[in-house]
Amino acid sequence: MKVAASVDLVIQNATIATASDVLPEQDIAIGGGKILLLGQNLTALFPGAGVLDAQGAYVVPGGVDSHVHLQQDNNPTGDTFETGTRSAVAGGTTTVLAFATQTRTDESLHPIVEDYHARAAGNCYCDYGFHLILTNPTPSILDEEMPVLVREGGISSVKLYMTYKPLRLRDRDILDVMESTRRLGMTTMIHAENAEMIEWMTDKLEARRLTAPYYHAVSRPNIAEDEATYRIISLAELADIPILIVHMSSKMAAAHVRRAQTRLLPVHAETCPQYLFFTSEKLRGEGFEGAKCVCSPALREDPLHLDAMWEGLVNGTFTTFSSDHAPSKFDHPIGKKAGTSTFTKIPNGLPGLETRMPSLFCHGVLTGRLSIQKFVELTSSNPAKLYGMGGSKGTIAPGHDADLVIWYPTQEQAANYKALSGRAASSMTPFALDNAMLHHDIDYTPFEGMEFANWPRYTILRGKVVWDRDNGGVLGSKGDGLFLKRGRSTLSKPRGVFVNELDLYAK
Repeated sequence: MKVAASVDLVIQNATIATASDVLPEQDIAIGGGKILLLGQNLTALFPGAGVLDAQGAYVVPGGVDSHVHLQQDNNPTGDTFETGTRSAVAGGTTTVLAFATQTRTDESLHPIVEDYHARAAGNCYCDYGFHLILTNPTPSILDEEMPVLVREGGISSVKLYMTYKPLRLRDRDILDVMESTRRLGMTTMIHAENAEMIEWMTDKLEARRLTAPYYHAVSRPNIAEDEATYRIISLAELADIPILIVHMSSKMAAAHVRRAQTRLLPVHAETCPQYLFFTSEKLRGEGFEGAKCVCSPALREDPLHLDAMWEGLVNGTFTTFSSDHAPSKFDHPIGKKAGTSTFTKIPNGLPGLETRMPSLFCHGVLTGRLSIQKFVELTSSNPAKLYGMGGSKGTIAPGHDADLVIWYPTQEQAANYKALSGRAASSMTPFALDNAMLHHDIDYTPFEGMEFANWPRYTILRGKVVWDRDNGGVLGSKGDGLFLKRGRSTLSKPRGVFVNELDLYAK
């Protein structure tokens, strides 16, 4: 048997899990940063290669976290590209997509993208790419600059905001951007909340001096998300483009998405760990502790919203599962404590990059709530396809990047391994999470005290072991990560169907 490149590493005794299959007792041959061959007894074929024994455990594609905020100017106490990507590999994520943010006064995107390249280049432990946040979509940006950034820069996605004064766009501006992204084949991401509802509620609360962290959730009721979700789906149908609605938290908003999908509209959605595990009670906290869990959309009061998010993961409502990692330090005067006088000044966002994969694996897969195939689909395969990386990321197949995560064997896998090999498998002692165990540069985690029965044992980036939990932890270096030039989404495209007889794009 011949392979195109020399084999550097063989992972043996793997239970390979992809979005479609579970293949036990497999070996994976890796060379030149790529997966070269899958099969059995490959160590005998390549005796000079290094060997890593998975001991029967699940081996899944490296995680793709497609919603990560790193080293942004509006968050001076957050993670840098170095510290954020270091925590990524420790949690099984090998690719992150961060944001290059335009401000209202920026008249060109090119200096912004160059600046973010300078921040990230040589500093990342995992592979990375950029989304564009558009706040000033002038005709020259839409018609002249964005085509260049797509064609030459490999940036094929934008994020638009319906809330936050410095960021939000009017519906008409959103439609103008949609016309451009449709033409360019870009993925359009939306933060969907009704800004004026939130501002009105906030004014009412402040007038009554209800300003503790908990009232952040009161100011952003789920109905603000519900309305904006329905509206953005309508705008996308009018413009005939696929969209991805980010960080969804509301049961009704998820129902809007599901109904759109049953109508065959190319509407995708994302949810995050915080919306599976926490209610707004986390914002009450002791003293000012509730500020640690201020994020938007806000944590919901009713646990039925949590159940709906789990249901959406299982039934396909949600295309991706991302962290929305956007933390600020808690004990810092310009971090969370900037909002001691009123919740409106508390920086939004939570840490979650490192805990994204383990939290869903332990509390979804191992509890039987989620299949391992659906786990792979949500955390790796779908984001890779949606954001134009499906040819190299998101699955375990020859020709793809050798980005892999090896977990600890489950009890059943360990028993099977011993029966086949005569050797005992390694095990991980379950633990309650402490922030000191994590590798970000943030002084808290909302998952403090959560029980974990498993964690990535090894993380492999393009064939290199960058995380070995039992032998040194982070073994990779900043600079291991490469910038990814991305193409068009392979998950969906415009339908060519319009709301009436007018073809908006006919020449």
